Amino acid sequence: MSADAKEQATVQETPQFAVERDPRLRLLIPGIVAVSFLMEQLDSTIIVTAVPAMARSLGVTPLSMNLAVTTYVLALAMFIPVSGWFADRFGARRIFALALIVFTVGSMFCGMATTFPMLIAMRALQGLGGAMMTPVGRLILIRSFPRSQLVTAMTYMTLPAVVGPVIGPLLGGVLTTYASWRWVFFVNVPFGIAGVILALRYFEDFREASPARFDFPGFLMVGMAVMLLQYGMENIGRPTIPVAAIAGVVATGVLLLIAFGRYARKVTAPAVDLTLFRQRSFRIGTLVGGLCRVGLNGVPFLLPLMLQLGFGVSPVVSGSLTFVGAISGFSIRKILIRLLRVFGFDRVLIGSAIAGSAMVASFAFLRADTPHWIVVVCVFAFGLTRSCQFMSSNTLSYSDVPAVQLSRATSLGGVLQQLSVSFGVSIAAMLLGLVSMRGGGLTVAHFHLAFLLMAVIPLLSVPGFFFLHPEDGAQVALHVRKRKA
Repeated sequence: MSADAKEQATVQETPQFAVERDPRLRLLIPGIVAVSFLMEQLDSTIIVTAVPAMARSLGVTPLSMNLAVTTYVLALAMFIPVSGWFADRFGARRIFALALIVFTVGSMFCGMATTFPMLIAMRALQGLGGAMMTPVGRLILIRSFPRSQLVTAMTYMTLPAVVGPVIGPLLGGVLTTYASWRWVFFVNVPFGIAGVILALRYFEDFREASPARFDFPGFLMVGMAVMLLQYGMENIGRPTIPVAAIAGVVATGVLLLIAFGRYARKVTAPAVDLTLFRQRSFRIGTLVGGLCRVGLNGVPFLLPLMLQLGFGVSPVVSGSLTFVGAISGFSIRKILIRLLRVFGFDRVLIGSAIAGSAMVASFAFLRADTPHWIVVVCVFAFGLTRSCQFMSSNTLSYSDVPAVQLSRATSLGGVLQQLSVSFGVSIAAMLLGLVSMRGGGLTVAHFHLAFLLMAVIPLLSVPGFFFLHPEDGAQVALHVRKRKA
């Protein structure tokens, strides 16, 4: 055999995916990415219970501290759209490690903040790191696993999104009560350092051979649009500006998106690749799945409020009850793999949307005298259906995306996932405000009505899932079903 033939045979025998070349990476890569995702998700909510202590320490009012929450989320929204381009240009491993460094440094200086402006600036730095870390980590996960193992990989990515909003306030309260509010940020530092070392050691440096030029005008349009929409939604839930101003902010964001849509048709490589929506699995997974997630994402906001304000339980008891939803997320992976193999994406998504709607509505039947074990069962069942829906729609979104478009797909998918979280919380807050407008303060009946209204939203996504074909995501679900003649 000639030297060229031997070299070609060696190349053909070498496994294409990292986890096939080194089985240890099946746990290492998802583990590193999942921890970084959890850090990013926790920092969206972990400081909520630490706000009074932080305000006293920095000499500002608790209301002013809302800016510390908003700044982080807005920085996330602003920079997520361009994370894929940076990964293509400089390498996914380098950008992920750099993002972790930026996030960790921002966390460290947030904990060391002695003034309110310093805290706000460092929260923005955290948000910048988180914006690059999440989509690029998702890209590394997808490119490290063969499509047939994508469900397993995506469950690791989705779990932090399910767990973070649930345990964030509880962990923040524990750290603030028994240590200091500064540990809310310092807790990220050892995980960040370990993540950087492990990422540089085990991640492949995926990149494009000849990436397109950076689309700065497109970045400004999309980034500002997403940031304005995020800010508008945040103010619906926690208003800091007049209603007319909120409407103006949202309208401006929508107009910028429309302007970008027209602009994107005229340029070769726009900042966000809208042609991805031509792919049915990506379109339905992100848009229809996103609509369903909006309805389900309101529960982590409404339920703790009802337990504390309506039922009068302590924050610790409330956090303990809602934490069960995070536990259920860990138990869904193997079940989901079997469900997808037997029923396919379409039936699993339809079923989980209907079941999720039913579980959201079930919270409207809880009372102050309801035994805690019943509350735990409801929360656990809701966690199962929510995790099933999130993991299925996220996996479907990238199941049929060509390898050359994966970096752009993870960026666009990250934007839509971020907006579905803020939309869910904001719509839940808006509905709760509307049903309680007659005065007299919030009552349990107001929460019950808000839950019933939120339960309608997942049902609105069901018709969209019917447009899926049996072959959509089939190589990922390993499901075989013949189409009807």
